Amino acid sequence: MVSYKSGDETVSGYLALPPGTGKHPALIVVHEWWGLNDWVRGKTERFSRDGYVALAVDLYRGKSAGNDADVAHQLMRGLPEDRAARDLDAAFRYLSQRPDVDASRIGSIGWCMGGGYSLQAAIEEPNLAACVINYGRLVTDPKTIAKIHAPLLGNFGAEDQGIPPSMVEAFEKEARAAGKTIDFKIYPGAGHGFASNPDPKVYRPVAARDADARTNAFLAKMLKKG
Repeated sequence: MVSYKSGDETVSGYLALPPGTGKHPALIVVHEWWGLNDWVRGKTERFSRDGYVALAVDLYRGKSAGNDADVAHQLMRGLPEDRAARDLDAAFRYLSQRPDVDASRIGSIGWCMGGGYSLQAAIEEPNLAACVINYGRLVTDPKTIAKIHAPLLGNFGAEDQGIPPSMVEAFEKEARAAGKTIDFKIYPGAGHGFASNPDPKVYRPVAARDADARTNAFLAKMLKKG
């Protein structure tokens, strides 16, 4: 865990470093509504092994829902969006100022609630170099979409009741009309959380592996030199 400033406050995140010296690309990793749990830490470690300085932000600031969906719902509903946006900006500033990070190659990735905040980071930070959204909340306002500069990759489920295909397709259409670089995929037979929820009724291993492969290729193309 590392600490850094977010406005006048001190916040923390889970940092995983890649092997080797010199400057590396970096990733802001944003957790689901459960909080900064072992699954997110594991993903962060994996990204570091792939060559990224990876920082998993702790938007709940020390709180976690465990596996209790009611607590997770309360934590998510109680998270002030302006504070979360400020903490994401703080994470970007922290990474950009590290001597082992190439500040021109910082991306973001998130799942569920974190997918929405990954997109929010792209809206608020014009220097973000890549953004991955896994079944995260999308926006509809053309003026908001126009603020996005980062290339976008999205993975969504066709059976997702909260973020249905119609919403995904509407966002993609608007983003393309605005000249954004976007690659969204909707997986048949998959619902919300298909790549991160361990419940066998929800998890779709084939779709999850494909989403991971798409993510790895996208991040390598956008953030790694050569």
